[in-house]
Amino acid sequence: MKKKQISLLEISLMILLIAIVIVTFLQVLFRYLLHFSLGWTEELARFLLLWLASLACAYGFKTKSHFVLKFFVDLFPPLPKKAIKTLVTFGLSLFMGLFIWKALEYTIKVANQTAPSTRISMAFPYSSAAVGGILMLYYILKNWWFEIKGEKSRDFSEEQE
Repeated sequence: MKKKQISLLEISLMILLIAIVIVTFLQVLFRYLLHFSLGWTEELARFLLLWLASLACAYGFKTKSHFVLKFFVDLFPPLPKKAIKTLVTFGLSLFMGLFIWKALEYTIKVANQTAPSTRISMAFPYSSAAVGGILMLYYILKNWWFEIKGEKSRDFSEEQE
């Protein structure tokens, strides 16, 4: 049995989830047991959740666990099937390119603003969309390349074992 190696993306997702749980637990602990509310915990939990959501979307593309209409594509013979997959990949890549561009544009626009409680630059939470978008685009293209070559992606095949 082959041992699966945990990726940096998976480690990041685990750390973010643990951090959200700890920060939220601190807020509950301070508010209900000590009757003192920590102002920064809600804001930080929200920022961490943005990063978790963005990276989790990328992880969904990495493992091909997102919604697809595979039953429709499977009706076609191999050559049109490759053409359809290429067309879908091209469309997704265009969308992700636009998404990344707008996310970066907005991140730059809010970079000089700071969050009220944590005093963190607002570029930190909003950059999560750009980073997640870049990773999604990477996995879209990587999975397409392996499918066109007729191989299984190493990332995907490890998930199935």
